[in-house]
Amino acid sequence: MILAASVDIPILSDIVIILGLSIFVILLFRKLKVPPIIGFLITGIIAGPYGFQLIDATEGVKVFAEIGVILLLFIIGIEFSIKSLISIKKAVFLGGSVQVIGTILLVSLIALNTGFDLNAAIFLGFLFSLSSTAIVLKLIQDKGETTTPHGKTILAILIFQDIIVVPMMLFTPLLAGQGENIWTEILMMLLKAALLIAFVLVSARYIVPWLFYQIAKTKSKELFILVIVLICFSIAWLSSSLGLSLALGAFLAGLIVSESEYSHQAASNILPFHELFTSFFFVSIGMLLDIFFVADHFLIILGLMVATMVAKTIIATFSGAVLGYPGRTSYRIGFSLFQVGEFAFILSTVGITYGLISDLTYQYFLSVSLFTMGFTPYIISISPKLADFLSSNKLATTIGNHTQKMFFSFPENVEESEELADKELENHIIIIGFGLNGQNVAKAAKSAGIPYVICEMNPDTIKKYKALGEPIHFGDAIQAEVLKSLGVHKAKVVVIAISDPLATKRIVTQIRVISNTIHVIVRTRFITETEENLRLGADEVIPEEFETSVEIFTRVLNQYFIPQKRIKEFVRNIRADNYEMLRGVIKRNPMMKLTEEFPNLTTACYEIERENSQITGKPIAETNIRHNFGVTVIGIKRDGELNTQIGPETTPILGDVIFVFGKPEDLEHFYEKISIQ
Repeated sequence: MILAASVDIPILSDIVIILGLSIFVILLFRKLKVPPIIGFLITGIIAGPYGFQLIDATEGVKVFAEIGVILLLFIIGIEFSIKSLISIKKAVFLGGSVQVIGTILLVSLIALNTGFDLNAAIFLGFLFSLSSTAIVLKLIQDKGETTTPHGKTILAILIFQDIIVVPMMLFTPLLAGQGENIWTEILMMLLKAALLIAFVLVSARYIVPWLFYQIAKTKSKELFILVIVLICFSIAWLSSSLGLSLALGAFLAGLIVSESEYSHQAASNILPFHELFTSFFFVSIGMLLDIFFVADHFLIILGLMVATMVAKTIIATFSGAVLGYPGRTSYRIGFSLFQVGEFAFILSTVGITYGLISDLTYQYFLSVSLFTMGFTPYIISISPKLADFLSSNKLATTIGNHTQKMFFSFPENVEESEELADKELENHIIIIGFGLNGQNVAKAAKSAGIPYVICEMNPDTIKKYKALGEPIHFGDAIQAEVLKSLGVHKAKVVVIAISDPLATKRIVTQIRVISNTIHVIVRTRFITETEENLRLGADEVIPEEFETSVEIFTRVLNQYFIPQKRIKEFVRNIRADNYEMLRGVIKRNPMMKLTEEFPNLTTACYEIERENSQITGKPIAETNIRHNFGVTVIGIKRDGELNTQIGPETTPILGDVIFVFGKPEDLEHFYEKISIQ
């Protein structure tokens, strides 16, 4: 009888309509190479109250949309960590303050000169200062740029916006002349926020790891998913109950999970739900657009939209410059935060309630906001090219440099660096990016007595390591002047160890314009980035994805007591097979090194640590190293002097550094004969 009963569930038909229409629209847009987010927005316009009115339970759709935002911020929080958040605290509070306050001041000034009173003008500044957390973070996440300098800064500014929207809501009644005890409310809000943060820290350190351990012991996938969802929604609910935003609570919940060893499993389990509910968010945004109002006021809306995009881009770019980032990074920050965000919609309804804005103003604001959101995927997709273009513009570069000098003083300028490079640096290593990889290269170079110089864009990193005596300099290595100031024309090796794949490719290209002989080593995250970097001129590309897998199976084989010699041979073969497969499609420059002309051969240098009658103490003509070991001696370094004029009479001795050329397996066999193992 239960199966036969007919139950009317309005939201169910709306879900079917939204999903069915979304599939059709996105399939069509996919062929037209239009971003999926635009497809969801169009779906909302078509199905919404100003379109064909296909959806009845709009409140239910809004609930799904809220869930989508919660899950999006939860995933972002998992990908981050409390330590990472602390590391960008300056970007959160300084960058966020500059962006929000700058926008409020500019919009207020414009509004005052167009007929609005002071209170309404300030409130409009509140609205336009907020950007779209959901859209921007999803796009950055999809592009894998959450850990890049611009990605971290964008996240930091958006976090600040999510925090500041609560004080804005508290100030709104005051602007309308109806607020009471506003400072008491702000004090209470700060106290609640402090309590929430304390709870997050305790949970991340003690409660959640213990809970996940107990759940993992049950080996129940269903129970694990339930706990993840509970953590996400309970912290979001707690945040909302304290008067803070749901999105902020969800992000903090993700941070709690990120501190445990179960974070990757949690992210993979929640991802399908996140994708589904986020689509409802974009559909719900599209449903707000009144296409008839837009048609009647199109030119005014277009003008306001362009003005908004330009003004917010300039201010957000300025925020990046204030944080000390070079032009290219600052521009990418600006081109990502130009839109008006979803929390502004919530704030605007409060403004209407208190009479700060009229219905007509609200419609203009809503239309401009939705159009700026719609343009976001396109602008972000072309932002690297736009940033590169502006970075090469002398006027823009000059303005950016002056802005940085207003807030930061670096130990040296370009001219001083260039003079230092010309006088002291030769056959040195240039390390671009001073994260963990760059620091390890510097340690190895220092230990080996090899001169090196570091190029970094983070002012705090520069200040820290300059005080420790590191030869670190501020600069964007994409610019030829910066590379020249580091002595790239005299350097022997460049190591590019940054997390921005687009910037890496530009740097490789710029290096090859200046020098065709320097050895360029690139660190990338994924194997798929290898081919393009090699094509642009990199000599070696080290994908972390591949090297991590090599390290994993090496440790696995160790657990099975496989002899070290067999493990080394296996690793060598795997590296040879995979790297040569990637290099096989690359057209080589005839000026490349000897090893690139013979893809199955390589070069190596070894110190002769022990005597061997087959190698040392006799001329090469007598020992016949080439015939006996399959390697060719191409150089010997003795007492600091390198001899590359190798003849039949050349005699290797104990303590020499010998340079040889041959197959990897032959080189390994040769090394075994002269090394102490």
